[in-house]
Amino acid sequence: MNRGRAELDALTPAERAVRLSRAGGAGLGVHVRISDQGEILARGNHIMGGYWDQPEATADAIKPASDDPNGPEWFHTGDGGIIDDDHYVVISDRKKDVIISGGENVSSIEVEDALFSHPDVSEVAVIGVPDEKWGELVLGLVVKTPGSALSEADLIAYCRTKLAGYKCPKRVEFREALARTSTGKLQKFKLREPYWADHAKQIN
Repeated sequence: MNRGRAELDALTPAERAVRLSRAGGAGLGVHVRISDQGEILARGNHIMGGYWDQPEATADAIKPASDDPNGPEWFHTGDGGIIDDDHYVVISDRKKDVIISGGENVSSIEVEDALFSHPDVSEVAVIGVPDEKWGELVLGLVVKTPGSALSEADLIAYCRTKLAGYKCPKRVEFREALARTSTGKLQKFKLREPYWADHAKQIN
């Protein structure tokens, strides 16, 4: 039985938006928890046993939680998130897309949402790029709307009205297009590659 309509009808628009942004709860026979590093973990009979012919990827994804090394194995989703008071999962960002700048974790999705709210921004991707002082810098890659005269300084200043200063891009680069898959999904690993090519180790 669908109970979503009755649950949502009694909510304010803001509360409804929060509820609709959640990823859902654990299904029957599935256990979900958040690791001490903020990653969403899952286990149960419905969870895959591993990747076909990819033992290293399987070992990286199917393993005990870091805070319980002798405990049961969990599927490490690669997503960061929380479990709210109603026991629903809320995804904050892909773990590999979290930017670590000066010891602070910055959600690329949060920054993208702030930049995308500007009327002159048509597309946006936020990535971490290497920096000797801070480890990573927040970089915004932006496609402007046709005819826009938006500048880097203007967009960074706009972002500072939406987010704390350390979360805002230190640089913005304007592009004609952003790398995407055939289904339209951003390929952030391709966007990051040129900036990390001369670095032996990437932070994320």
